[in-house]
Amino acid sequence: MNYFDDPQFLRQIIMDHYENPRNKRTEADYPHARVSTDSCIDDLTIQVKIVNDVIEDICFDGQACTIATSSASIMTELLKGKTIEEAEAIIAEFNRMVHLESYNEELLQEAVAFKNVGRQANRITCATLGWRGAVKIIEEGHESDV
Repeated sequence: MNYFDDPQFLRQIIMDHYENPRNKRTEADYPHARVSTDSCIDDLTIQVKIVNDVIEDICFDGQACTIATSSASIMTELLKGKTIEEAEAIIAEFNRMVHLESYNEELLQEAVAFKNVGRQANRITCATLGWRGAVKIIEEGHESDV
């Protein structure tokens, strides 16, 4: 059985990352992007340290719903240590998945927990919030001090 087909297993992943978010902290000297939504409490600051085109560290902080918090937590785990090119590929796959397009399940790992988010269009904003913050920083090409 593929665990990613079990709705209960997917809920457990989401709840674990909400109750025990990974990389939830702030770093004073990292480039950051603040992302929020008008429709709910979601207000996150994403911070990414990029050195030699590699995401050396990534973290987030702020207040957000279960979906936004757990998605940001999973995103930080997935993108840390990846090259910018690898990170962009993962982000593109995540966006395909939440818009109910075909995607690479293996590449997304635990982020597959959000595969049904696209069935509730208002939740896409929550699930992609942290990812949009990471994209802002990557697109601005912030190269952190070594």
